[in-house]
Amino acid sequence: MKIIYKEQTKKIQNSKDCIAIEYPLEDKNINGAIIELAGREPDEGRVMNTECKELAYIINGSGRVIIDNKIINLKQGDLILIEPGEKFFWEGNMTMFMPCAPAWRPDQYKKVE
Repeated sequence: MKIIYKEQTKKIQNSKDCIAIEYPLEDKNINGAIIELAGREPDEGRVMNTECKELAYIINGSGRVIIDNKIINLKQGDLILIEPGEKFFWEGNMTMFMPCAPAWRPDQYKKVE
């Protein structure tokens, strides 16, 4: 069993519009973060993850994710799974819980445009 208390989290400013609150599980198979989005992420272009699946549950707010040029509108209570290799970006004002498997690492996250 592992537990991460709120006081152990690490706040990371991903971009001017996106803050990640990471829970340091130190597990290579899965990890998770709270994402606070107030605009667009990334600032321009799209990104993709080369290895992990990114699951996003919308805790509150609304927005959209554009995956391979398909627009998916999201609101509180929705859940979306982004597969490795899919090119995407986020827009909106929402808070998401995002677990990733295997664990998300910066070196597997690539800007594609």
